[in-house]
Amino acid sequence: MPLNKLSAARVKALGPGKYNDGGGLWLWKREDGGLQWVLRVTIHGRRREMGLGGSDMLLSEARTEADKWRKLARRGVDPIKERARLRREAERAAHTLADMIAETHEKKRGELKTEASWVRWDAPLRTHLIQKLGKVPIAELDASDIRDALKPIWNDKAETARKTINRLGQVMTYAAALGLDVDLQAIDKAKALLGKQKAKARHIPAMDWREVPAFYQSLGRNPAELALKFAILTASRSGPVRLMHQDELFRYHDEAEPGSPLVWIIPAEKMKAIPIEVDGGWRVPVSDEAQRVLDLTEPLRRQGHVFVGATGKPLSDAAMARVLDRREIVARPHGFRSSFRDWAEAQGIRYDLAELCLGHAVGNRVERAYRRDDFLAQRAEVLSRWAEFLTGLLSTASGADTPKWPNKGRAA
Repeated sequence: MPLNKLSAARVKALGPGKYNDGGGLWLWKREDGGLQWVLRVTIHGRRREMGLGGSDMLLSEARTEADKWRKLARRGVDPIKERARLRREAERAAHTLADMIAETHEKKRGELKTEASWVRWDAPLRTHLIQKLGKVPIAELDASDIRDALKPIWNDKAETARKTINRLGQVMTYAAALGLDVDLQAIDKAKALLGKQKAKARHIPAMDWREVPAFYQSLGRNPAELALKFAILTASRSGPVRLMHQDELFRYHDEAEPGSPLVWIIPAEKMKAIPIEVDGGWRVPVSDEAQRVLDLTEPLRRQGHVFVGATGKPLSDAAMARVLDRREIVARPHGFRSSFRDWAEAQGIRYDLAELCLGHAVGNRVERAYRRDDFLAQRAEVLSRWAEFLTGLLSTASGADTPKWPNKGRAA
């Protein structure tokens, strides 16, 4: 069979029609000037036509491509089916676990209640899976891969392992919805291989509430220690404190009362959950002592961020923990919320009020649906007593008189 009947110059000059280059390679030229290279082969007695490329393919490239597929046809392999198989493999390789985690994470943005929840969603996957399995095509991920990745933390960090494998299940489900050939039973199989978790939940280490005043009074004026002081004073989580912006601080106005107490309004997206949304977020009363701490940050602030590190950006999530580590203290920053809760219990402070001071939702879903008051004034009095206890102005056994907040008003 003669080959190479055409030339590059002739390809350009030819009008519309079909032209044979030999060996089953055909040039199809259209009325609009475009062209298509097609290979005709016979497999198992059946003629097959395979498109090789269009106007951007040179004659030499078309001949090379045709020769590659002709060799397969001579071995009895259908080149069209083989090319489809290779494309499927390439697609599988393109959808790695890391890629699918990123896609699923983005899809979760609209589903999760707060921006903070969305930001944290993929953290266990990044920490415990992506480094080990990130480059593995998700279609090839099996129970043994998952078991090997999670085995080191399955019992030692049981809650983290649970979150990781559950979120991986969501990633697998999303991949299946895209039409990828994933093993949706791999999660259950991996759990069976790993066995029942033996570890019990570990509580975050906390300092005894009686010891907190001495520790509080020992803290200095660097940004991390000021942030830790403010977190202790407000019984707040470290995340919203670290990321606080001065635009979140408002004066609580009431013309009938002298003075304007300060309120910190945490945007809902920075909260793990928001018990009652008032004035656009969760209102945290700022005691006089907490106000003094904020005053100390004034010369240290950058671009409105209240607590910043050496880089001029908000403190890292480890900055406050390092304050404790340097003093060889086992307690963690989050544990001071527990210290506050124990103190409140010892002081006989009402249960629901103490829980609201921590930003916890109180009551069942129906009860919360009818609740509109966030008891800001009452919480302000509790946190003022807590501040006086921390600074040594209030004994451990009694509740001294505290500044009264107005019962009405709004943050402005």
